Amino acid sequence: MAQASANLNLMILAARKAGRGLIRDFGEVENLQVSTKGPSDFVSKADRKAEEVIREELTKARPNYGFLGEESVETKGKDPTRRWIVDPLDGTTNFLHGMPHWAISIALEHKGEIVAAVIYDPIKDEIFTAEKGAGAWVNDRRLRVSGRVNMSEMVFATGLPFAGRADLPETLADLARILPRCAGVRRWGSAALDLAYVAAGRYDGYWERGLHAWDIAAGVLLVREAGGLVDGMAKDTNPVESGDIIAAAEPVYDRFTKLARGES
Repeated sequence: MAQASANLNLMILAARKAGRGLIRDFGEVENLQVSTKGPSDFVSKADRKAEEVIREELTKARPNYGFLGEESVETKGKDPTRRWIVDPLDGTTNFLHGMPHWAISIALEHKGEIVAAVIYDPIKDEIFTAEKGAGAWVNDRRLRVSGRVNMSEMVFATGLPFAGRADLPETLADLARILPRCAGVRRWGSAALDLAYVAAGRYDGYWERGLHAWDIAAGVLLVREAGGLVDGMAKDTNPVESGDIIAAAEPVYDRFTKLARGES
C-alpha cells in the first residue's frame, strides 16, 4: 500500500489489536451455542471489549479527538474538527451464529468529511484501508471498483430488514426491480464488508436503508478512493448522516441508482 499517515497506522494497529481478541472470542462461540444460556450475552461483551481496546489505543495517541462508537455514548473531543467513528464488530449476528463474516470498522472524520478508513476482517486477514486522495488498498494490493458493463453479469449487495422493521415493503419492492436485471443479490450481514467488497470489485454495487454512521463511514471512503460513486438514497445527501446509501462502480451507477430509487 501507499505510505500511510501516522493516523492510518494508528487505526490499523487498533483494528489488529481488537481483532486478536475477537478471534479468540469467536473460537468460543461454537461451545456457547450448545449451552443453556446461549452466546448472546457473551457476544455483546466481546463487542464492548473490542470497542474499549480500540478507544484506548486511539485516545492514548490522539486524546483531543472525539469518539463515536456503536457501544458507547459519543465523546466530544477538545478538537471539534476531528472524531473517530468506530464499529468494533460489524456483523454481530454472523459472529453470534459462528459465521466467519464480520469486521472491525474505523473511520477518521475531519470537518465533516471522512479522510481515513480501515475495515479489518480478522478471519480472512484482509485489511482494507484508504486515505483521502491516496487510493484504497486491501493488504498490499490497490483496489479498483468493478469494470463490468452488462448488468446481467453483475452482483449487488444489500441488507434485509429484520425483527419487524418498517422498511420491509420498500426493500421487497427494490428487490423486485433489481433481481430480474442482474446475476444476483447478496445479503451477507456486514455493511462494512459490503462496501469494502464494492471497492474491491467483488460486488458491482450496494444499497441499504436504516444504517448508522459507524456501519458505513469507513466504507464510503474506500469506495470513493477505489473509483466508485456513493450517494444517499435521496439524491445529493450524505449517507453517513442519513444512514441510507447507494454505492456502485461508475459504469453501472446511473442505471443502478435509478432502479434502487424506483425511478425506472
